[in-house]
Amino acid sequence: MGFIDSIKAQAKTCKKTIVLPEVDDMRTIEAAVKILNEDFAHLVLLGEKEEICAKAKSELSHLPTEALQKATFLTLKDTALLDELITLLVKLRGHKGVDSTKAKELLLNDSLYFGAALVKIGKADGMVAGATRATSDVLRAGLQVVGTALDSKLVSSFFIMVVPDCDYGLNGTLVFSDCGLCQNPNAEELAHIAISSAKSFESITHNEPFVAMLSHSTYGSAKHPDIDKVVEATKIAKQLAPQFKIDGELQLDAAIVPSVGASKAKGSNVAGKANVLIFPDLDAGNIGYKLVQRFAKAEAYGPITQGMAAPINDLSRGCSADDIVGVVALSALQAK
Repeated sequence: MGFIDSIKAQAKTCKKTIVLPEVDDMRTIEAAVKILNEDFAHLVLLGEKEEICAKAKSELSHLPTEALQKATFLTLKDTALLDELITLLVKLRGHKGVDSTKAKELLLNDSLYFGAALVKIGKADGMVAGATRATSDVLRAGLQVVGTALDSKLVSSFFIMVVPDCDYGLNGTLVFSDCGLCQNPNAEELAHIAISSAKSFESITHNEPFVAMLSHSTYGSAKHPDIDKVVEATKIAKQLAPQFKIDGELQLDAAIVPSVGASKAKGSNVAGKANVLIFPDLDAGNIGYKLVQRFAKAEAYGPITQGMAAPINDLSRGCSADDIVGVVALSALQAK
């Protein structure tokens, strides 16, 4: 069983409800058809039922689109929930000048806020969007409406990378973080990203995380303030989460290649077997995951948020329908 198939199987045992707000995009509709046919999650689609079903029947003739009948359809203008959502938004954003008029306008004109509000009031367990909207739009709606988890110090993100014919990580499966949200984390923030990513890897794969704090240096082979940040972050992460194997600073080859790890980082309990890679900043992380995705033809699921009160997960605007299916499965598992 492949990685994403195992995630779907786990999600099927709990059948969580996920909002898909971007029904104007054909990839979202195709993903919804596949999800409902595989029956591992309930879906809320923000749009007109007749219009969406007709579009699916016309453009997805190769798929059994009848499954769309199992979705819950809500329109932004006609839902009985609107008054409740307006009240919620005023309560959450009133200190920022959002009154009932502004709240109504926001909900009726931005499906991301409508979807996030449904999650906040418990009508859904999570939301997946970003096929047509920027990451900043998706995460802004999530942070402003759903908010952070009570035990969270920082909201960050990760990608699950599944590399074909690869022995590195967990049989080619690795967590890359942060590749989508935190621009230039300081040492403390980087430590919290590492700890959250270790927890995410463990909860999703049910395997022990081996966390590498990446740098262009291994164990002091170079000197630079950027390296100092990674060294300090490693110390903080080890102090805060001694239950996890976290080590650094490590170059990428020392982190994942056993022979290189043994040579460059003798005595490390992570070097040569890392399955969680923590990048020092967003430039490195974003470039790194896209290199692996394109050159190694890896499946890249994410960015998946960690640290929010409920799963609000983003998609690349270059995503496929199958990418959306995978992120919905991961979101349903997070909600479990």
